[in-house]
Amino acid sequence: MGYRIVVAGATGNVGREMLNILAERGFPVDEIAALASRKSLGTEVSFGETTLKTKDLDTFDFTGWDMALFAIGSDATKTYAPKAAAAGCVVIDNSSLYRYDPQIPLIVPEVNPDAIEGYSNRNIIANPNCSTAQMVVALKPLHDRARIKRVVVSTYQSVSGAGKEGIDELWDQTKSIYNPTDDKPAKKFTKQIAFNVIPHIDTFLDSGDTKEEWKMVAETKKIVDPKIKVTATCVRVPVFVGHSESINLEFEDFLDEDEARDILREAPGIMVVDKREDGGYITPVECVGDFATYISRIRQDSTIENGLNLWCVSDNLRKGAALNAVQIAELLGNRILKKG
Repeated sequence: MGYRIVVAGATGNVGREMLNILAERGFPVDEIAALASRKSLGTEVSFGETTLKTKDLDTFDFTGWDMALFAIGSDATKTYAPKAAAAGCVVIDNSSLYRYDPQIPLIVPEVNPDAIEGYSNRNIIANPNCSTAQMVVALKPLHDRARIKRVVVSTYQSVSGAGKEGIDELWDQTKSIYNPTDDKPAKKFTKQIAFNVIPHIDTFLDSGDTKEEWKMVAETKKIVDPKIKVTATCVRVPVFVGHSESINLEFEDFLDEDEARDILREAPGIMVVDKREDGGYITPVECVGDFATYISRIRQDSTIENGLNLWCVSDNLRKGAALNAVQIAELLGNRILKKG
């Protein structure tokens, strides 16, 4: 016996990926509904070998449905998530709307699965930011061993993190560089993204940090440990899919790089590819379509007493969004809403 599942925002990049991953992982589905805004009503989307026609999110009745995976942005979520939750359907939300609400669990299943018990407060579970999700998968097993004091992270985030418009802008600008008569000025991003990098994701705060950087700080504290100090610089790069992160860690206790490598090899959701030779590491192109978070370049930081450096790469549309949401659904089903 399976579940009645809703995917809201099914025509977007993340919504389509949610449907793909539900099918790939053999999630026990008795019935599935693909929802979209009225302008996309009737659009066909794939669920395994099945083709679904999208239904109208605005008029959909969530009564009798078990879980709803939301990928519709904060504004729409504010309207529709409470309706679904009130109807008894547990919402797993990919937007930032509920991440910082103390009553709503923010879950990465490999890191804080026990927090799932808090879903009953509001019938809503939050999915973290894409850049946070992959980082905390790497941090947790190391934190358990040696207690992380401070994290300094620089991200190299792909344009798919900004949605279809971001992908289109990189594609169009790249072509226009080879065709000077076809100028494509920046619209989605603040500056040219083709053959460039932009140290600006989301809005600026009074502190000088961007909201994306603030999210990494706040979410790491909520998911892993509120005592960890985090500072982040988030950069958009001309890569279609796959976020990369250069992470510097300072621990309370000494942790040898070889032991860290062994710990990460055994940790859930992680693949270690770390050879000190040409090509002995993972880049964004190689992670696309994979479930794993890849760790490379593990090495001691000799400038501090208990320091390590590492390189972290993951498919942001998967672990950074859709995969994590499906893993939350699996956790919820196994621990809470058991059927069959």
